[in-house]
Amino acid sequence: MGKLDILFRNKYYLYIVIFIFIDICAKQFALTHLNEFEIQGFIPFVDLYLIFNSGIAFGFLDFDARLLSNVLTIIGIFIVIYIFVLLKKEDDSSKKFALSMIIGGALGNILDRIPDGYVTDFLYLNTTKFSFFIFNPADAFISIGAILLIYFELFKSEHANKS
Repeated sequence: MGKLDILFRNKYYLYIVIFIFIDICAKQFALTHLNEFEIQGFIPFVDLYLIFNSGIAFGFLDFDARLLSNVLTIIGIFIVIYIFVLLKKEDDSSKKFALSMIIGGALGNILDRIPDGYVTDFLYLNTTKFSFFIFNPADAFISIGAILLIYFELFKSEHANKS
């Protein structure tokens, strides 16, 4: 087996590292350039608004409790291990990419949470009339990866069954 074969087969692990790197860099930028609870315009429907979340994605279960945060971290680690197993067993490249997004996002949040029990959120999705949620790139990777995985499961499997 040549080096190119090994690289091609392991590219999904490289994707995971890239997603983690993007998340860490974006969070570091937010920590360096934003003030907590201060809104700054960014792009239409998304503002920058720095907060620290001890719960899970989009502020769910944010009770500002270190014990709960530690429990969520441990659960997250077990979920990531399980998704790594799914990634290793998966043959479909589209599904492998989606799983890589989920793993990269989850590990980005886990690495952010470990030191102080909080995840850095700073992307504020809103309109002039309605406020949705505040999230970070890792949350986006997890959500997009999950949507892609569901899509590929429903439509690629259906297409394969018809063929």
